[in-house]
Amino acid sequence: MFKTISKLLILFFALPSLALAHTGVGDTTGFMHGFSHPIGGADHLLAMIAVGLWAAQIGGRALWVVPCTFVGVMLLGGVLGFSGVAIPFVEQGILLSILVLGILIAGAFKLPTAYSCIIVGIFAVFHGHAHGTEMPASLSAGSYAIGFALATAMLHTAGIGLGSLMKQVNLHTISRFIGGAIALSGIYLSIA
Repeated sequence: MFKTISKLLILFFALPSLALAHTGVGDTTGFMHGFSHPIGGADHLLAMIAVGLWAAQIGGRALWVVPCTFVGVMLLGGVLGFSGVAIPFVEQGILLSILVLGILIAGAFKLPTAYSCIIVGIFAVFHGHAHGTEMPASLSAGSYAIGFALATAMLHTAGIGLGSLMKQVNLHTISRFIGGAIALSGIYLSIA
């Protein structure tokens, strides 16, 4: 596991062009572009997996409420971005989400579900706004939104699966180590 994480970190350092999904360049129409957006940049990928991992760490209702809150609020943020409503510091908010979620996982913070939802909801606005500003102003905007929401939910599910596996095999320390690696990646992405 340590070797895999080390290789991923080396990949992030070696390929900084993968760091951010928001290039503002290229075609952003339809389902497949929306679906590939959260997967196409380390910033979204890390944050989405972290949401699921943290939800699994908290357990109980948070297992589904926290990720569902993120997806729902992200869609609202997407509407704001698509509508042209300006939100300051979107990229910084996305990078901060990686750092904070990584710290929450590394510290094994089990906040009440409502507080956890507030935290991920705030970050979801930034992620959604970034998606929304890149949405096409056409009929394909709906399919683009469905694509990015589905990819986000799938990445949350991957994080939940990873966290649940760590719980079942009693490797909580590895889960916390992954959280630390996520937080460090957030720091790196902010200075890359």
